[in-house]
Amino acid sequence: MKKSFFIFTALFLLTLSFMSCSKKEETSKELVVYTYDSFISEWGPGPEIAKRFEDKTGVSVTWVNCGDGAQILSKALSEKNKPQSDVLLGLDNNLSYKAREAGLLVPYKPEGRENLVSGLEEAFGGDWILTPFDYSHFAMIFDTEASVKAPESLSDLINKDYEGKVILMDPRTSTPGLGFAAWTVAVFGDNYKNYWKDLKKSILTMSPGWSSGYGLFTKGEAPLCSSYTTSPAYHVEYGEGDRFQAIVFAEGHVQQVEGVGITKGTKNEKTAKAFIDFLISEEAQNVIPLTQWMFPANKEVVLPESYKKAAPVPEKTLSYDVTKLDEAVSEIMKIISE
Repeated sequence: MKKSFFIFTALFLLTLSFMSCSKKEETSKELVVYTYDSFISEWGPGPEIAKRFEDKTGVSVTWVNCGDGAQILSKALSEKNKPQSDVLLGLDNNLSYKAREAGLLVPYKPEGRENLVSGLEEAFGGDWILTPFDYSHFAMIFDTEASVKAPESLSDLINKDYEGKVILMDPRTSTPGLGFAAWTVAVFGDNYKNYWKDLKKSILTMSPGWSSGYGLFTKGEAPLCSSYTTSPAYHVEYGEGDRFQAIVFAEGHVQQVEGVGITKGTKNEKTAKAFIDFLISEEAQNVIPLTQWMFPANKEVVLPESYKKAAPVPEKTLSYDVTKLDEAVSEIMKIISE
């Protein structure tokens, strides 16, 4: 009887073990990634990166469109005690400190990090709660067919010639919008509020995200739009010429570095690590330039000719205190709504 009991117990435990392994394997076959709209659009890098990752690992990527970077953070914060994502992709250097303070991410030093552009990880504090996957400087994009001349500084944007001619993004919901706000703080310091009071009349609209705002710009709704120095490379690559140009200001620009991180509490941490390793590999990074229209973080990727012709790199990169951006955004939106 003792022998029979022992065999029964062993078989029972073995069955539980197989069930556990089966469940674990089933869970790891899908990875849930929160990201933003343009990344997973049909012309963005998401679909191709997901395909290549699945071909390589057998794991399917389920993209969840959160809208924009700030909304990724908001959704992750609302689910902090019961996370529904495995990976957060699209938090940038202006949002990373909030993710750190909230304890949303698991630090991870990925395989292949030695191939990343030197110093990019420092944009996130250097503790690897986020891994950089692309970067660029914010800039004003100018329509050279417009009836106004190109501005030479942020200060020029408040001139009467540009009244109702500037498209910006909402800094509360959009990382490019937050980046432009940070740019004004970096340039004007404590006087940024006075600058925004003067700039208000020049703003045609503040779109909720980059896609909608840049779409209005390319349709001719306004001659100026906040975007990236790399944005005009798209128009050159697809035969549209150099009509849309990034203007480099002598006063300097601020840089955006976008990152990817593992959601704390995920049951798929091993698969999430494999995804990050893959995302910074050449196989995935060579998708970035002609879909994301940003510089790839992997320095081994060869850039297309369109980048050499239409993606200027500012000589001066400005710094600022990211922890004060919330206060600045609050003040800016008060000014806009008055």
